[in-house]
Amino acid sequence: MAQEYSVSLQDIIREHSLECLYLPKEECFVSIADINRPGLALSGYFEHFDNQRIQVIGKSEMSFLDSLSSQEAKMRMEELLKQQPKAIVVTRGLAISESFSDLCQQYNVPLLRTSDTTSGFTAALIADLNVKLAPRITRHGVFVEVYGEGILLVGDSGVGKSETAIELVKRGHRLIADDAVEIRRVSSKTLVGSAPDNIRHCIELRGIGIVNARQLFGMGSVKVTEKIDMAIQLEPWDSEKVYDRMGLENHYMEILGNSVPMLTIPVKPGRNLAVIIEVAAMNNRQKKMGYNAAQELMTNLGMTD
Repeated sequence: MAQEYSVSLQDIIREHSLECLYLPKEECFVSIADINRPGLALSGYFEHFDNQRIQVIGKSEMSFLDSLSSQEAKMRMEELLKQQPKAIVVTRGLAISESFSDLCQQYNVPLLRTSDTTSGFTAALIADLNVKLAPRITRHGVFVEVYGEGILLVGDSGVGKSETAIELVKRGHRLIADDAVEIRRVSSKTLVGSAPDNIRHCIELRGIGIVNARQLFGMGSVKVTEKIDMAIQLEPWDSEKVYDRMGLENHYMEILGNSVPMLTIPVKPGRNLAVIIEVAAMNNRQKKMGYNAAQELMTNLGMTD
């Protein structure tokens, strides 16, 4: 069974600068990234209502309530709050009636407000919850940003991942994580990597020990998080193994159900891995933009249509 994650309502309030109109003493946690606009619920339809979602009330919902008599509006709000939703967030700084506030206290439902537009707040909240509640794993490796591409370096311990990362940082690129990379699946197509808080910006170099990249190279040498665009497997050179010389075949690594483009780069003395990874990052970006040098070469040689 997949592990479930949650985020406290207090963290959401701080992150989005929400005004607290009523907050229960008990700490509340949100474990679903989806939210709901309770228009159907206010009209009396609760067939598929999910009380684990945050309920966002905007101008449309408020206009509907204002169109009703005070007694009818109170009854509709009470029916909604009886469902015990995680929280009610009113957008656009709209005025909230005293009866609405009293009902929230009666049913112990957090009541919050924001001055943001409904669509703007909804988009920001969903994006935030998708990251914080995303399925995640921790992989052994090094994660760097090279020319805007998130490159995950994997391989056996001692193959040279950290040393390569330091060389890349010296060449102006940025370190995100060393040794342990926390990977989150924020959408069906996007993986995001970061470092655990307790080892962030630190990197281990055999013979030297632990160094802090941020302190040694400055703020421009590190980054907190980045999308994973490509994985590179570093392995000791095997003279009997046939390595890809053309790059016509696409290889992928599967992480949390998502496929990430992958290259295997053999390591031996004299190879400048930092330069090779820079070229790999630029070439990967070109492929995403629709240009493939290997395919163009084969076409020029008349070997493909």
